[in-house]
Amino acid sequence: MRKAGAVAAEVLMAVGEMVEPGVTTDSLDRAAHAEILGRGAYPSPLGYRGFPKSICTSVNEVICHGIPDSRPLAEGDILNIDVTVYLDGVHGDTSSMFFVGDVDDESRRLVQGTCNALYAAIATLRPGTAVSAIGKAVESVAKPLGLGVVREFVGHGVGTDFHGSLQIPHYYDPRNNQRIPAGATFTIEPMLTLGWPGAEVWSDSWTAVTVDRSRAAQFEHTLLLTEDGAEILTLDSEGRSAHDSHDKAGITQGV
Repeated sequence: MRKAGAVAAEVLMAVGEMVEPGVTTDSLDRAAHAEILGRGAYPSPLGYRGFPKSICTSVNEVICHGIPDSRPLAEGDILNIDVTVYLDGVHGDTSSMFFVGDVDDESRRLVQGTCNALYAAIATLRPGTAVSAIGKAVESVAKPLGLGVVREFVGHGVGTDFHGSLQIPHYYDPRNNQRIPAGATFTIEPMLTLGWPGAEVWSDSWTAVTVDRSRAAQFEHTLLLTEDGAEILTLDSEGRSAHDSHDKAGITQGV
């Protein structure tokens, strides 16, 4: 899973470098497909329950599962790229936000806050941590910033299955008292919004958007719970991810 995670991280960073005004998400998808195959892996989303592309690309009000298409990215857009690869029998799953050119301050606040929420959640993890603690950590970041927390989509177990049985809500509910054991592998992928976090799904059965069309952001890592805490598996060979500060992401990891 470390190998699969490293491939996913490398592909996400490579494709993220292509993000700029005028680029289509179809071209990002083609590049990701080639990058994944070139590393001896397979794009997990392609053909999964009929999904037609190799990555998900979610622009502005799209919360998740956006399907790459021919629409050129425009100055001021925000974009989530979600990459999952299948390598040697297991999956590695990660996503990051990217800025398209110059982005307004509210969008930057949303993106930074969502990144912070992910790392706050990761910091809570120990063997036996209750699932509810993850949502509590996400809300501890989101609520003071006035950001909505999407409830319809959750993190999940990942390994030999793309989506395992473990469910990771990103909102606090004390009834989510399942304890996560050491050795578990799963994703945390909070989705936050500038407005109301209610979601609706387009007729394509995949693209989820905010009901009020406010902007949304998401960050994701695949994690291994160890005796000492959480190991992030979706890092490249140098321990980097697309979440690290750079011009196109415009965010600072974990701040």
